[in-house]
Amino acid sequence: MKTTKQKCKIPFGVVVTGILLFFCSLSQAQKPEPPIPVEFLLGHKEMYSQIVIKKKFAPESKFNFFGLATYSATHDNTIEENRAIMISQISYDVGKGFGLMAGADYNSFSGFSPILGPQHNFASKKFLAVTVASFFLNEDSDFKIFGLYEYKPPINDVWSLYTRFQFIYNTSLAEGSHNISYVYLRAGVKRNNLIFGLGANLDWAGPNKDFGDNYGGFVRWEFN
Repeated sequence: MKTTKQKCKIPFGVVVTGILLFFCSLSQAQKPEPPIPVEFLLGHKEMYSQIVIKKKFAPESKFNFFGLATYSATHDNTIEENRAIMISQISYDVGKGFGLMAGADYNSFSGFSPILGPQHNFASKKFLAVTVASFFLNEDSDFKIFGLYEYKPPINDVWSLYTRFQFIYNTSLAEGSHNISYVYLRAGVKRNNLIFGLGANLDWAGPNKDFGDNYGGFVRWEFN
């Protein structure tokens, strides 16, 4: 693995990822749940954006689509420091929230790769939990664990608490070295489709796990 960050060049695979995200959102536009959240965080170092799509192909289908796209940009738009992660997965439910997925992963550190692996999903009015283990079909045999966990208990008839813990840990099995990892934290309040509050993005990059942090306020809108 290269130990320096690459410029965020968008390969053909990422174009395909974007097309999948777009058509999946169109195909499910009439379903009220789950929503499609779009989030922006204005931090003291960077601007961060994220969109998540989690949909069934049909109400009773065992096939699902999961998509995640994030982008971080420094305030002075230093291209070498900007980062992107894009994930597109099609999964098959085997029961009790467990499933098998195949898809594509792009990040600005190691590039584009097909992926395969197991996953688990749980969703209710108060909780959302998504855990995915990805084996990369690339030269470095990368392996990644992704987790996204939300808790949204009601405060009263109008407002709810919103909290989120989100992480990625990506390592090269071939080289036995760390690629990239992050922990993203959110705490705020929710009213209807609007969520806002405080956030922290903590990142570790490369074999030496170079640390970066970004703290600020976020706003999120959930499209039905």
